[in-house]
Amino acid sequence: MLITIHQPQYLPWLGYIDKIDKADVFVILDNVQFKKNEWQNRNMVKTSLGWQWVTVPVLNKYLEKIVEVRIRNDTNWRRKHLQALITNYSNSPYFHKHIDFFEEIYSKRWETLVTLNLTIIKYLIQAFGIKTKLIIASDLLLRDEPTERLIDICKTQNSKRYLSGKDGAKYMDLQKFKAEGIEIVYQYFKHPVYNQLYGEFIPNMSAVDLLFNCGDNALEILRGKGKISSCKKLYPKE
Repeated sequence: MLITIHQPQYLPWLGYIDKIDKADVFVILDNVQFKKNEWQNRNMVKTSLGWQWVTVPVLNKYLEKIVEVRIRNDTNWRRKHLQALITNYSNSPYFHKHIDFFEEIYSKRWETLVTLNLTIIKYLIQAFGIKTKLIIASDLLLRDEPTERLIDICKTQNSKRYLSGKDGAKYMDLQKFKAEGIEIVYQYFKHPVYNQLYGEFIPNMSAVDLLFNCGDNALEILRGKGKISSCKKLYPKE
């Protein structure tokens, strides 16, 4: 069984979804330190002028864990994020298939970042048609040292294979994995090219970009099996 582990991201990009798709079990690493203005509380969407950030404002304390991070609700960030999706994707072929979900989540007041992120991640997995099992790290009894924490997670799932990001060797103690008989497999993600609105293709957008544009063919394209023509519905004139 292949297991992979990652912090919960907001509107995660395709490399994140690819990592989930490649594994049998995906563990949401919510019990490590939060890093503000990386990918845990923001991501990018494509616009007619290029790309833009969509950022969830947070009340972050020093050394706070992701699971503890609370959202700042003194501004109407939810309306802005929903409007960003409507403005930039309403002409995409599969917009109306998925916008109801986003209208629903942005109609709610979210108190914690991890709850919001997990809700979106679960929806994206379902929308892409991915069957990977999800587990929350804070529900497990784990050691604090980074490599030992990963090893403990693998052990809780009786997994002898761990899928790491391509740079994992830079921060993991590989000898500890070897001593436990856990094989490390590395993710080498090749970003697919597909039909987008607004001219020249821009990679590394939130996964919603592929979902709105290519919908039912999104997983095939993510796996490198779909051609550009798989986004078969024609766009209206821009």
